[in-house]
Amino acid sequence: MNDHETPQAEALRLVQARFPHALGALLGGSAAHGRATPTSDLDVAILLPDSDSGSDTSRREVVRHGGRLAELFLNTLAGVPEFFAWDRARRRGTVLFLYDQGVPLTDPFGHVARTRQLAREVLASGPPPLTEAEREHGRYVLTCFMDDLIDTPASDRYEQLALADHALSKAVHLLTAHHNAWTGIGKWLPRRLLDADPVRGKALLDGQLAVAERADPGPLTAAVEEVLGLLGGPLREGYAHAWSP
Repeated sequence: MNDHETPQAEALRLVQARFPHALGALLGGSAAHGRATPTSDLDVAILLPDSDSGSDTSRREVVRHGGRLAELFLNTLAGVPEFFAWDRARRRGTVLFLYDQGVPLTDPFGHVARTRQLAREVLASGPPPLTEAEREHGRYVLTCFMDDLIDTPASDRYEQLALADHALSKAVHLLTAHHNAWTGIGKWLPRRLLDADPVRGKALLDGQLAVAERADPGPLTAAVEEVLGLLGGPLREGYAHAWSP
């Protein structure tokens, strides 16, 4: 890797070397917006031609190129709509956002531009709403985490921290769904949460910090109870869930 090479130039060189037959590509993530660190990987979406032989398939692949890790999101052109529908169903839209916010690297036939437009249309439709059964199950599980967190002594730090993480994750899932907003995992969890609900989202994140830094579950349980209040309150007795084989 050339120390003076931009992430865009580096990513384009990767595409040209490994996928010379690609129909187009773009760079996403922190590298596309000037926030990359020396150890940041490259997130590259690559459109591949449809192949009768099946030699090109939609997949996720991690490679090392020029000393830097790169995470490749490869899709055949015909497979894009189905893949975008799957990405939407997860309610995270990982690759949808990559196409929406990424920087085109090469687009000789206009396929990247059309795929970006499709991604934006899917994103504008929002994630699918939770079914009633999904919402009630989430409400019950979050109530259980909240109750366990309240009952866990501060001396049981491993259990307290594990419960706080699970309570935060479940609360984010329900709160973003309540706002018909996209959710996320890892570093995207707080970002998507604060986008969806800055006030309640900050209360949840501050609550998790209070558990981590002071072994105090009070702020997090209060924030969780407020989220539950949007959905009808805590759910304990009366909840029923049929087993599915």
